[in-house]
Amino acid sequence: MTCLVPICLLCQLAADGFAQTHSTGSGQDYPVKVVRYVVPGSAGAGTDVLGRIVAGRLSQVFGQQVIVENRAGAGGNIGAEIAAKAPADGYTVLQISLTHALNVSLYRNLSYDLLRDFAPVMQLASTPSIVVVHPSLPVKSIGDLVRLATARPGAINYASAGTGTPTFLSAELFKGQAGVNLVHVPYKGGGEAMTSVISGETSVYFPPITTALPLVRQGRLRALAVTTPVRLPFLPQYPTVAEVGYPRYQAGNWYGLMVPARTPKERIVTIREAAVAALNESTVSKRLIDLGYVSIGSGPEEFAAHIKAEIAMLAKVVRDLRLTAN
Repeated sequence: MTCLVPICLLCQLAADGFAQTHSTGSGQDYPVKVVRYVVPGSAGAGTDVLGRIVAGRLSQVFGQQVIVENRAGAGGNIGAEIAAKAPADGYTVLQISLTHALNVSLYRNLSYDLLRDFAPVMQLASTPSIVVVHPSLPVKSIGDLVRLATARPGAINYASAGTGTPTFLSAELFKGQAGVNLVHVPYKGGGEAMTSVISGETSVYFPPITTALPLVRQGRLRALAVTTPVRLPFLPQYPTVAEVGYPRYQAGNWYGLMVPARTPKERIVTIREAAVAALNESTVSKRLIDLGYVSIGSGPEEFAAHIKAEIAMLAKVVRDLRLTAN
């Protein structure tokens, strides 16, 4: 299977005897107790699925429990606020996403500063999204959806995992480019949002492929298109939103790890090395690919640059679309 991180890094890990010397952390002094892995999303959401896969493997690499702590709500801000206040000792890890870069511009009075209060560890992965509808909605394509929404402005709603989340941004970008009025119905997390569209409480959703695809295959949701620039090799039957009339449309999500600022650098290195090993473990790698994730594994400096670039890009989106968190 194709390796997902630089070969030189893996070679260095092997040369250093990673499996032996890092089973309990660098210098055998970290970690010596449970590590808290904060996921700012609800159980069953795309961010939670990834978090549980990574945390489960980290437990094996560390030889210590890594426990996922779901802290959903406020568009990912509740989890971030909790992690920002945690001791900077390496025992609290926060899994962030595009949501947190968007929130910098979307919310006026955040109680934390993403760049000041956290230190980047690595970018974990990215995932595309898919446009799905409840089977009762009389649409089978993006064109159908646009025509129905145009004929019935304000009568069709869409679910999101909360204002500021990628599911919100994906829908708002679509609304702006298609010129349609879909009513936003925010939920506390992706699990609740998915439940709403399955039940028919809401009609449209832009979830990550990882959580939507099994439901599409079961016939509980109808897929209309994917949000990538080109069709996905493992889902060639679904067109992209871009190819059916909206060439500038592209949406998705990315995930990464951060720790409270002033966490010792050696512990950041240990966490990153363990996470790289987790991503490259064969069963984890295969599972992530099967779920539609693209593993990345970049280092702290690269991830910091990525976050800053995303904050700047998303600030423009917020201004252009006049988005608010209200």
